[in-house]
Amino acid sequence: MSLSMKRIAILGSTGSIGCSTLKVVESYSDRFSVISLAAGKNVDAALEQAIRWEPKMISVADEKDAEKLQRSLKDTGLSEIQVLHGPAGTVKVATHPEADFVVSAIVGVAGLEATYEAVKLGKPIGLANKECMVAAGEIITAEARKQKVPILPIDSEHNAVHQCLRGGRMEEVRKVWLTASGGPFRHTPKSQLSPITVEQALNHPTWRMGKRITIDSATLMNKGFEVIEACRLFNLPPSQVEVIVHPQSTIHSMVEFVDGSILAQFSVTDMRLPILYALTYPERIESDMRFPVMDLRHLDFQPPDMERFPCLRLAYEAVKAGGVQPVALNAADEIAVAAFLEGQIGFDDIPRVIEQVLSATKSRDLTSISQVLEVDSQARSLAQNKVRSMVHNTAPVRAV
Repeated sequence: MSLSMKRIAILGSTGSIGCSTLKVVESYSDRFSVISLAAGKNVDAALEQAIRWEPKMISVADEKDAEKLQRSLKDTGLSEIQVLHGPAGTVKVATHPEADFVVSAIVGVAGLEATYEAVKLGKPIGLANKECMVAAGEIITAEARKQKVPILPIDSEHNAVHQCLRGGRMEEVRKVWLTASGGPFRHTPKSQLSPITVEQALNHPTWRMGKRITIDSATLMNKGFEVIEACRLFNLPPSQVEVIVHPQSTIHSMVEFVDGSILAQFSVTDMRLPILYALTYPERIESDMRFPVMDLRHLDFQPPDMERFPCLRLAYEAVKAGGVQPVALNAADEIAVAAFLEGQIGFDDIPRVIEQVLSATKSRDLTSISQVLEVDSQARSLAQNKVRSMVHNTAPVRAV
């Protein structure tokens, strides 16, 4: 019996998850093909991908890049590929009428609108974009339930939870446990966090990631975002989502059921595995990714220190409040982390900026993606004002 080909749209095709997705497509060329790509600013990589995969549509960041890509494709005899640009182009990629599955892997809120529009059209989503769930999770998941569309997590922690949940019904779940490496400062006293340098903060003990996510891991904000994402994806209250520090990063997540049983998921730390899981769900298909079980030694666990890492506390407070608070949390964090990386503020100023922005953001519910993007913009301005006030002792923060 021949398998039906699943046609994939990839948002963020030149990033880490996008490239890993293309590797999966290449390994299973009898199952998957590429229908459309949103490639961002890397025009050279976009050209290589267009030549290799010959999608029907590809989008890049701006009009100038699109014109350059169009000329290059014409020179290689691929002028039939439609080249688009900007947010509208990304939406077109996500909503291509022939796309059977959309991998959402654009970093930040840039992929938010496109992901939502794909959900509205009933397209299954493989989600590797935390910001979508943090900023607009309530809106996107409500639409997904309405359209009966699966949102399949690609982030290793949430993918692990999704796998463990196959062992029981949602009403049988007592708690979801998200594991955290603890970052490079899990043993650093609170009094010694202030002089931490950018170089020290970027030296993660386990993973090699982009700068923002590495700093977020050092402050535990990344785990806070994952708490919010878990609440949205699995429709759980924050009281049922717990973080546990697990330095070995062997177990990706655990689910505890009401009878006391706990299911844990561990596997090789290769993003191709959760991508393959999302692309083939509810099937499991053969792969070459094997975890060396005999290499297991010991597993350590400890609770996170919320006093030393207030960003995690702020994330819990934001998800409990709902509405605009998670949007403001994400926006303020992005600005604060950028300011730290540029040497404008100290490491321990990051949660101060975020807390100030959350306090100045008036609580209210959000009903549309345009409202989310408006609040995001306002919160960024608030955070920038707070950073300036720390540097120059000016520009008092005004409420949104």
